[in-house]
Amino acid sequence: MHEIRTEIEIDAPIGRVWAALSDFASYPSWNPFIPKLEGAPDVGSRLAVTIAPPGRKTMTFRPTLLEFAPETRIRWLGRLWISGLFDGEHVHTLEALPAGGTRYRQTETFRGLLVGLARGTLKSTEEGFGQMNRALKARVEGTSV
Repeated sequence: MHEIRTEIEIDAPIGRVWAALSDFASYPSWNPFIPKLEGAPDVGSRLAVTIAPPGRKTMTFRPTLLEFAPETRIRWLGRLWISGLFDGEHVHTLEALPAGGTRYRQTETFRGLLVGLARGTLKSTEEGFGQMNRALKARVEGTSV
């Protein structure tokens, strides 16, 4: 098992952060790590997620949406070929902060037989999470990255 965990504080109310994060169609205009995300926000539906990890080839996979809780969490599970080889559970979590801002946390837990062989890709994925976090912050706060 391997886990990636990143977070950032955004100076905006949770509703505004949620609006940007849950607007999958707008991802190409601001998201450097997930430049394309298609699919209905219905639990159990299959999404088409394209990721662009820094220094790696762009790839598209079709995870299952496990949770879509407004202003709280988006969670999906992707698998490489069959369960148990290389599974990744990706979670976007929003937390309202006392001063009116929002903490955005992005985690992914990887499990399976091939995880140990993917250390370089996982490091690049972590860098991509950081890029996405900063881009989301800039989009919502109205600043540049």
